[in-house]
Amino acid sequence: MTSPQVLEFARKIRARERAIGYWAVLDAPVATERIARLGYDYVALDAQHGLLGYSGMLQGLMAIDASQRAVGLVRVDGNSPTSIGKALDAGAVGVIVPLIDSADDAAAAVAAAKYPPLGRRSYGPMRSALRIGPVPAEADAATLVFAMIETPEGLANVKEICATPGLDGIYVGPSDLTLAVGGAFPGDPAVQAEFDQALATVADAAAAAGIAAGIHTAAGTIAAQRLQQGYTFATVASDLTHLELAAKAHLDAATLQD
Repeated sequence: MTSPQVLEFARKIRARERAIGYWAVLDAPVATERIARLGYDYVALDAQHGLLGYSGMLQGLMAIDASQRAVGLVRVDGNSPTSIGKALDAGAVGVIVPLIDSADDAAAAVAAAKYPPLGRRSYGPMRSALRIGPVPAEADAATLVFAMIETPEGLANVKEICATPGLDGIYVGPSDLTLAVGGAFPGDPAVQAEFDQALATVADAAAAAGIAAGIHTAAGTIAAQRLQQGYTFATVASDLTHLELAAKAHLDAATLQD
């Protein structure tokens, strides 16, 4: 039987209600559990660019669930049935799928996350059955699929992507989206106007389709800004980034009188 916490999170996302999450790239389950207890709606584990493998993803999801507060999402390493299925079998409530260029790509991601007859997910819920339920139809109803909009093709096709049956939302990768609109590097001020327009285009497309619009942000202040701009959920920074920032701040404070 699916956990009420999982069902409530899925309901919130599909209703386009506000959700705030955190990004984890480290294979550090104890740290992940402590973060998940803070009050975030979800913690997303980065299996694409993060520093964790399958065991790290599995233990990270177990740590998130142990918090009894947040739910676990996974940014998978590619749009494939194997990558998506392994993340879901490990207990992820949803997957964030990178490099979606077209509606066909989005449809493939949805199919990989849903059991037949809706999709082609292979049955083997080794851990997910404990929280999402072993019955395929129940798992399908609770499992979330997000398509990343981060390429020139994805941006051009965002309306068609958002119209994909079974897709729960889209998710902006701002670094790649900056490059997609002609930036020389993430955060390039030379393309700020183009980037802002792209953000508006994505948010508007999601709203028109009635699906969630998510985005990664570098700080809570930026997350709040994006939520005010039409995004319905936002992820904050990462554990590695904050570890470095906190350590640097303490070093600066300790050496202030030098």
